Amino acid sequence: MSVRTRIAPSPTGRLHIGTVRTALFNYLYAKHMGGVYAMRVEDTDRVRSKKEHEEEIIEGLEWLGIKHDEFVRQSERVARHQELLEKLVEEGKAYLSKEDSKVEPGKEVEVVRLKNPSRDVTFTDLVRGDITFHTGELEDFVIARAIDDPLYHFAVVVDDWDMNITHVIRGEDHISNTTRQILIQEALGAARPLYAHLPLILGSDRSKLSKRNGATSLVDYRAEGFIPEGIVNYLALLGWNPGTDEEHFSLEELTKRFDLEGVQKSGAVWDREKLLSVNQRWMRAITDEDFIERLASHMGDAFGTYDRAMLEKSVTLMKERARTLEEAAQMLSGELSGLFSTPKLTTESLTAKEPADRTGLTKSALEGLLEALKALPEGVSAEAAKEALMPLADAAEADGKGGRGGTLWPLRYSLSGQERSPDPFTLISLLGPAEAVSRVEHALGIL
Repeated sequence: MSVRTRIAPSPTGRLHIGTVRTALFNYLYAKHMGGVYAMRVEDTDRVRSKKEHEEEIIEGLEWLGIKHDEFVRQSERVARHQELLEKLVEEGKAYLSKEDSKVEPGKEVEVVRLKNPSRDVTFTDLVRGDITFHTGELEDFVIARAIDDPLYHFAVVVDDWDMNITHVIRGEDHISNTTRQILIQEALGAARPLYAHLPLILGSDRSKLSKRNGATSLVDYRAEGFIPEGIVNYLALLGWNPGTDEEHFSLEELTKRFDLEGVQKSGAVWDREKLLSVNQRWMRAITDEDFIERLASHMGDAFGTYDRAMLEKSVTLMKERARTLEEAAQMLSGELSGLFSTPKLTTESLTAKEPADRTGLTKSALEGLLEALKALPEGVSAEAAKEALMPLADAAEADGKGGRGGTLWPLRYSLSGQERSPDPFTLISLLGPAEAVSRVEHALGIL
C-alpha cells in the first residue's frame, strides 16, 4: 500500500502549535514510508475563512521544512460534495428534512440527514487499538445544511476518499468524530482509511493546552526567535518516543526514525523550559556564519548598526547564553553593547565596590591594571589576559584592599559600561588591549 497522509487545517485563525505537531507527524510518517503528504485547506466556512490565514499556514509549515506534495482547497470541491449528497438521497440512504434554522430563528431550512443503522461500529486505532461505539445515540444526524452546503463530517469523508488518503493521523479529540465518518463512508461505499489519534498537548496543569499555559501561534514563536530545527525537534518528542534516550533529531533524522508504534497514548505536557533548552542546543549546533545570518533576518534593519567583525568575534558568547534569536538580539543591545560602542560611565557605578572608608581605592586599582594592560600584546586570549591581570586582584584580596571585587568590578565596568556583561578578560580579548587601555584611561579621567 502506498501511504498517503494529509493535514487539513481551517484558515479561520492563526496557525496553532497543536496543528503544527499534527502536520509534522503526518509529514514524518508519509516520508518515512516513502509516501505522499498532502495539504487540504478546509475553507468552506465562508464567513471566517481568510486568505491571510491560509498563507500563514502554508508559509509557516514550509519554514519548518514541512512541505506538502499535493494541495487541495476544499471550497473548490463543492460540486463534488453536492453530487454525492444527491446520490445518497436518491438511493434512500439520506433524506431532506425541513427544520427550523438554528442560525436564523423563525426561518425554515432544508437539511440533509443520514439514515443511521443504529449498530455497533468498531475501528482499529493504530495508537489505541480497537475502539467500539454504538451509533444509536447519534440518531439520523445532519450531514449538510443544504444540498449544496455539506457539513464538516461529510466533506472530510468525500475529500479523503477522492484523495486516496490511507492514514488519517489527527488529535484524539477527533475520536468521537470517527463513528459518524465511518457511517458516511459505508453509505457512499468509500474505502475506510486507517486511523491514528495522537495524544493531546497538555499544559503544566495537565489541562488542554491554552493561551494561559503556553498555546500560541507558530508566528509568535518565530517572532520570539525560535528556529525551525528547535521547534521541529521539540514537537516531535511531544507524544512520540524513539525507543531510546536520544533527544537530538533533525527533520531528516526524524524522517528516518519516525513510526506510529512510538506514538504514546497519554497526553504530552508542554514544557516551555524544555523547548528553550532544545532550541538553544540547535542554535549552538549551527555554524557561526549561519547564526549571524539568522540573527540578521530576525533583527531586520536594527542589525545593520552592529559591526560585522565584532559580531563574528562575539558569536561564541551569544551561543553560550542565548536560547533564542531574540535573546541574542537583547544581548547585543544589553550586556554586549559595550563591544559595539564606547560605554557611558558614571562615577557612582565605577566606585560601587569601593568601601566608604577607602576613597581612592578604585582609582588606585585601575592605575595598576592599566600598566598591566599596556604590556599585553594584540590578539591576546582571554586566558592570557586573566593570567596577566588576576595576580593584581589576588594581591588586593590578600592585602585587604577592596578584595578581588574592588579590582575586577571597575575593570569590567570600564570596559563594558554594563552591570551585567562578560568577564573582563573576555572583554579584553574581544576589544583588544589598545581599546581596553583607552577605556580604562577614560574611566580614570572620570575619577
